Amino acid sequence: MIRVLVIDDSAVMRAFLGRVIGSQPDMELLGVSPDPVLAIDRIRRGAPDVITLDVEMPRMNGLEFLRKLMAVRPLPVIMISSLTREGAETTMKALELGAVDFFPKPASFDQLESGAQEILEKIRAAAGARVVRHRGGIVGAPAAKPLGPAATLLPAPAGLQRVIGIGASTGGVEALRDVLTRLPAHMPPILIAQHMPPGFTETFARRLDTLCQIHVKQAEDGETVRTGVAYIAAGGRHLLLMRRGAGYFLRVTDDPPVNRHRPSVDTLFRSIARAAGRHAVGVMLTGMGGDGADAMVEMSQAGAHTIAQDEASCVVFGMPRQAIAAGGVREVMPLGEVAARLEALTLS
Repeated sequence: MIRVLVIDDSAVMRAFLGRVIGSQPDMELLGVSPDPVLAIDRIRRGAPDVITLDVEMPRMNGLEFLRKLMAVRPLPVIMISSLTREGAETTMKALELGAVDFFPKPASFDQLESGAQEILEKIRAAAGARVVRHRGGIVGAPAAKPLGPAATLLPAPAGLQRVIGIGASTGGVEALRDVLTRLPAHMPPILIAQHMPPGFTETFARRLDTLCQIHVKQAEDGETVRTGVAYIAAGGRHLLLMRRGAGYFLRVTDDPPVNRHRPSVDTLFRSIARAAGRHAVGVMLTGMGGDGADAMVEMSQAGAHTIAQDEASCVVFGMPRQAIAAGGVREVMPLGEVAARLEALTLS
């Protein structure tokens, strides 16, 4: 039985989450609270398995509550995020502080009802997530990337050389940050499908760009693929790699979801297998479900080198587990070793 505590100052969200959670045979609603300060006492009396947490609340900001919780008693937390630029920035900070996942607060009641299954899946995944203790203050804006003479130059077109594809879902925001911040500026192009709704990926890419030596951006339809650039699939859209002459370009489409996801790792990996073949490297990071497993087999069959994050370092081992079980993974390794392996495979 998954015990869930809801902390939200919106009466509508408290009622919705309470009803949806309470109707599930594998879940128990421990309580609902409009105030983090009141919720602290409830946690002391019996820790929940999962907390859903709003950001803007009276007496204590959701981020401040999360920071204190993760420093003292780490628990799986799902943030309830607003669909605004400010909400996206706050969500990124919450994930950096240790939140497992987030659920965007819909604009209408109908949209809220249609998202019931998604929030239930996120709660189930969070209940089995690996949560670590975080210490220190609230994460602020990252330090600005130093500007040098080469910073204003457009990276060179990649040509038909190495291409890296990365897929991730739950826990992927921090896993991607761990990998990308370790990579040198002259890496081959990197294409990323991170399960994320519209409105969040541009903020995510911009935040990563300030931290990384490589350039990180949200992918745009038709753009030429260049060295030293990581392209993140836009939330709610598929990303594909295509060949054109002696180089590559990107396609961004609104085709139907694959494996219930858009962007889909399967869609990205399948396109990389066809366009780059043995010149590609595929990486499956933390996430729930099995998106990308079948396409990783196609990558391996096309001669690509394939890597999966190991269970011990995953927040949720679902996607790597499925890829390994499907037979498409050549190497399994801890998250902290992935960047060095990508360097060795593509720059040696």
